Amino acid sequence: MDFFAVGDIVVDAFIRLKDARVHCTLSDEECEICMRWGDKIPYEFHQIIPAVGNASNAAVAAARLGLSSALRGYVGKDAWGAQCLDVLQKEGVDTEYMETQENKHTNYHYVLWYEHQRTILVKHEVFEYAVPLLATPPKWLYLSSLGENSLPYHHALLQWLQKYPDTKLAFQPGTYQIKFGHHDAWADSHKEEFATIYARTEIFFCNKEEAGRILGTESGQDIKELLKQIHALGPKTVVITDDTRGCYALDASGALLHCPRYPDPRAPFEITGAGDALASTTVAALALGKDLGEALRWGSVNASAVLQEVGAQKGLLTREQLEKNLQNPPAPFVVEPLA
Repeated sequence: MDFFAVGDIVVDAFIRLKDARVHCTLSDEECEICMRWGDKIPYEFHQIIPAVGNASNAAVAAARLGLSSALRGYVGKDAWGAQCLDVLQKEGVDTEYMETQENKHTNYHYVLWYEHQRTILVKHEVFEYAVPLLATPPKWLYLSSLGENSLPYHHALLQWLQKYPDTKLAFQPGTYQIKFGHHDAWADSHKEEFATIYARTEIFFCNKEEAGRILGTESGQDIKELLKQIHALGPKTVVITDDTRGCYALDASGALLHCPRYPDPRAPFEITGAGDALASTTVAALALGKDLGEALRWGSVNASAVLQEVGAQKGLLTREQLEKNLQNPPAPFVVEPLA
């Protein structure tokens, strides 16, 4: 197996808002979406997309690029769970390691989509997590968003990884994993567990705001300092995305790289899943033998494609489509050292 994703799977219900306002601080660092209190708020349309979530998006991205891909996730024994499994199977993702649990509800999130941004209302079902039995270890384990009760699961996954030193770990933390690793939590009983996970990580992904939350730093900190401080937690390679500025990386040798956003002349249509596409496609490219700079270019191309569709998976490219876009960018598209 080339690519084994571990994380929660969800159904996203997109609600396209038209009657709202955005209030930001003077520096635009913190913004809030506002709607009339106690009123009926009209919306343009809604669209329900099953089988998404960071890890599921990653598994689908890898499968479309031709890797043997599987997902370890949990669904409830309900109609949404069955639909999630059906989508994965149609995408060529191995569902042998998926678990359906009685008396549980499949995760269901609401995406409030307004203008070019979205705010996601999340609720993770409390599943009974367990490490799957694998016939052979995968080349890459891609770990992402899990529920609030998942700390023992992380510990068990780490013990499993210790048996297979050749399996490389990619870590794209979700909401609760960022909370577990937050600087305020390093003094509690979970410090050693998450410190060890960071230390085992081959490549780590987050956005600039998430990096600040993990480190407890003030907003607006220099990207190079964020890279170095996350790197000091243990990951061999760190990648931080920064909206329209693309992504930045610090590799195991200490080299700093900047990969711009793919120069698609079209404005983004809907941004959900772009970060997942960049992270998972970068890992897929590394699994295919690409160096980090080229892998980041792959990730940027796929992220750009996802930005043109609703939801996290519709825009994901096949390897043929991705390589075509790489060969014919609309403008210069080069990864450069970060000065």
